[in-house]
Amino acid sequence: RVPRLFEALALARGDGRYARLLKTLGRAQLLILDDWGLSVLTAAERRDLLEVLEDRHGRASTIVTSQLPVDTWHEVIGDPTYADAVLDRLVHNAHRLQLAGESMRKRNAKTITLDEQPER
Repeated sequence: RVPRLFEALALARGDGRYARLLKTLGRAQLLILDDWGLSVLTAAERRDLLEVLEDRHGRASTIVTSQLPVDTWHEVIGDPTYADAVLDRLVHNAHRLQLAGESMRKRNAKTITLDEQPER
């Protein structure tokens, strides 16, 4: 989840592991940024996101999941210059899948009572 990623990066910056964590994230074949856009990014989070995406750009795959349409991401990023740079690295060379309908969690919740175990 994106909020946890930003927490980990902030902690790493504080204890001297920041460069090593960025290197690890840059080398991962696939990075999934889940729950993107839950809150507006701080200045540090914007810089961190751009660093991660820049290290990965053209070398590794990144999946972003969000409840927000892409046209609102500038507002979430919060700074027009950073937003342009982030979106340039994410959106312009992307395959976009837009899902419609009810979420699987919602659908499953309708069929399961609190005492039942979900089917797997």
